[in-house]
Amino acid sequence: MTFHLTINHEKTNPLHFNYCAFNFLCSKKENTISLDKMEWIDLTYAFDSSTLYWPNNIKNFEHTTEAEGITPLGFYYSSYSICTPEHGGTHLDAPIHFAANKETVDEIPLNSLIGNAVVIDVSKNALVNRDYQISIADIEKWEKENGQIPENTIVLFKTGYGQYYPNREKYFGTPNKGPEAIPMLHFPGVDPETTKWLVEKRKIKAMGLDTPSINYGQSKDFKTHQILLGANKPGFENVANLDKLPAKGIHVIALPMKIGKGSGAPLRIVAGIVK
Repeated sequence: MTFHLTINHEKTNPLHFNYCAFNFLCSKKENTISLDKMEWIDLTYAFDSSTLYWPNNIKNFEHTTEAEGITPLGFYYSSYSICTPEHGGTHLDAPIHFAANKETVDEIPLNSLIGNAVVIDVSKNALVNRDYQISIADIEKWEKENGQIPENTIVLFKTGYGQYYPNREKYFGTPNKGPEAIPMLHFPGVDPETTKWLVEKRKIKAMGLDTPSINYGQSKDFKTHQILLGANKPGFENVANLDKLPAKGIHVIALPMKIGKGSGAPLRIVAGIVK
């Protein structure tokens, strides 16, 4: 059975507006979206013993067996407990992470987590310079080939560093852990001026990339975090499989664990593209 969703442009309900983000399948009068014509790509790393966390995190991912096996009544039953820092693996940075009185994880509206997305490939520069900071020129070059980024777009940057996950040394630039490892971090990120430009000139919805942080590894003030999160826009870090996505024509759903008052959370993020 094929499921079709019909959307009336005259509706003002946010749900109708949100689904109209599938503008690559829209007609002027009516939109018909066939979900079986979408290919879904998982952009999430599994949480397990290999999950990477910031060097000074005290704990890593813990998965503890509480029950597993055949019960006295003869049926199989399993149950486990987990423990994880908010920030690690594929995860979301909530605005409160670097901006006082901004949204916590549970306060972020769904409309900020779902929508059209683009992938900007900066791997040519990033792979030859571990300290590369994504520039406005990188985006303008992309726009010359693909058109201007529309407002309320989720912008994802492909640096090429996803190929190194979960190798800590290649991904972070150092195999070391602890506070003393932080000055040794070397990986690309988004220049603060680029972030400000995206927020003010392109009015983006959210931003993410395939590295441990939206700031480059050598950042001291985390200005990119301050700007993006200060504008009440979430960030996505350690995003997987960006090499499987086209430059545009993408719809992203990025739903974090709904942690009350959380500054961040494990994230299940997927991308839908037309087959």
